[in-house]
Amino acid sequence: MAEIEVKNLTKDYGSGRGVFDVSFSVSKGECFGFLGPNGAGKSTTIRHLMGFSKPDKGECLIQGKNSFDEYSEVLHHVGYIPGEISLPAGLSGYEFLKMEQDLQGIHNEEKQKELLQLFDLEDNVLKGDTKRMSLGVKRKLAIVSAFQNDPDILILDEPTSGLDPLMQRVFVSYIEKEKAKGKTILLSSHIFSEVDATCERIGIIKDGKIVSIFNANDLKHASKKFYEVGFKNNDELERFTSNHMNSSVMKILDVNKEKKSLFISAEDKDINSVIAHFSHYDIASFTNKKESLQEYFMKFYKEDQTYGGDL
Repeated sequence: MAEIEVKNLTKDYGSGRGVFDVSFSVSKGECFGFLGPNGAGKSTTIRHLMGFSKPDKGECLIQGKNSFDEYSEVLHHVGYIPGEISLPAGLSGYEFLKMEQDLQGIHNEEKQKELLQLFDLEDNVLKGDTKRMSLGVKRKLAIVSAFQNDPDILILDEPTSGLDPLMQRVFVSYIEKEKAKGKTILLSSHIFSEVDATCERIGIIKDGKIVSIFNANDLKHASKKFYEVGFKNNDELERFTSNHMNSSVMKILDVNKEKKSLFISAEDKDINSVIAHFSHYDIASFTNKKESLQEYFMKFYKEDQTYGGDL
């Protein structure tokens, strides 16, 4: 049984906003990446998983329990980082962390101390009022709050938003350690490097609908490869393009006359034939271009010129 399950989740806010028939699961010990820009439906899905909202259709389960109907029981097993940090005013950092411990009924002071040191939260900062804290400090407090009781399941919505690059690397390293302990992790993010470094499977959401779920290794080790080929002059480029536009062993994806180059894709099994074809032309360069997670993602968003995710 999966530790986290989203089954046909639908929440329609009207005007095309919401999530529609979203389904995915996360197995024990797995880190599942949930990738999409702001407004795609990531946070809406996670709010339903956390039991904060009731679906119009479908259900969200954590360890087999309905997260809306059995919210108080589910809470004891989950560490959660919200996408938007809003800490209660009038509390110090220490008081906020204690409040979170009391809510879960778990007090793991040793774990808390380890996390405070790791994320560089000093005593004078923790004694201060939460409303005067910077976004980065609030984010680090939320991280400590999520991990301090050593939960089996972690639901993390844009967990490093507002952190500096050093703290982002510390966070990714810590996630790797938690994975090694067998924790189940749902990581929602629009930071490609973060998802690429931590997740075994990745789901892409667009306009409230899942458009792709895939194994990260399948992308990294795909049999189809991409190559950029540079020619000595445009006459050779045009001659090759004319002769091989409908080739059965390669696909010409783009021609750049300014750079005197073209971009092709080919299966591994055909690469010898591809090279044999190019051997009859005056070639300046032949470079393998691996398809990154970002490039795969942008296939689904290529018409969206406003997307501004981290590169």
